[in-house]
Amino acid sequence: MNPGSATTSAPAPPSLREAIAAMSDTVERLSELSRAKYANPYTAVDWPEAVDPEASWLFAPELSTLYGTPYWDGLDDAGRHRLAFAEASNFFSLNIHGEKSLMEGLAARLYRPDLIEIADYLHHFLDEENKHSVYFGGFCQRYAKIYRSRHVAFGARPDRRVDDLLFFAKVLIFEEHADRYNVLQSKDDRLHPLARFINGAHHADESRHLVFNRAIVQAFWDAYSPGWDDAKLTEIRAYLGQFFATTWHEYYNPDVYADAGLANSWQVAEDAWNAREQRAHRRRISTKCLRFFTASGILPEGPADVF
Repeated sequence: MNPGSATTSAPAPPSLREAIAAMSDTVERLSELSRAKYANPYTAVDWPEAVDPEASWLFAPELSTLYGTPYWDGLDDAGRHRLAFAEASNFFSLNIHGEKSLMEGLAARLYRPDLIEIADYLHHFLDEENKHSVYFGGFCQRYAKIYRSRHVAFGARPDRRVDDLLFFAKVLIFEEHADRYNVLQSKDDRLHPLARFINGAHHADESRHLVFNRAIVQAFWDAYSPGWDDAKLTEIRAYLGQFFATTWHEYYNPDVYADAGLANSWQVAEDAWNAREQRAHRRRISTKCLRFFTASGILPEGPADVF
């Protein structure tokens, strides 16, 4: 370079405070919407005395983890309804377990000095997730059961910056997938009105949560990732790829297949996971979520073992 010529350098990454300040209008708008759409979960739904799993669809058949496999083809209509009922219970159970972890993580970050600008919305976020658990738990306790989760939780990382990014990224991954199921099922006239209501009520709040989650994940990534070396970035990406797989595996629950009357339930789960139609299904459901993570540069591509 010639002496005296102008030099250019890449702009400095934003600080976390600057990155969060950039989303302040979004956070305020979401808080206003939460206040305007406040609902009481104890009066919003009339719980029927009973639901008949063989008379009504409680879960869209095309979303069944056995749809498009020989196992589905081998079930009669009553058997498909029973499976759908068990998968509805499992789906609601996954949300119960997911929201317990979510509420714990949100509460731990409430009024933290570096996140004080989003404290107001975290209150709404917590309140709405608690309400969702009332709906999911209400269904499972009245008509079915709460299926156990086989997900093994790991403790917080010593680097709080990594822990914050991974917490909200995992929330985003989990909720993007659940919300897609909610949207499809809330509009499905074949489903029992209660199933449509729960899915619709969940989506109404999740649509705001997803906007917030995308913004906060982007804020953490923009503020912190420029300071991480290749080894740290590789570790983060591997962890998120594994979380994608873990999240999806929870849908393929051997306990569900056993309750639906299928023998060799663990083999059923493995066969269903590997079925070509199910791989395509997971890809379709994950499309929007993957688009965000790849466009932001957080993930270079989707996890190959999932799709």
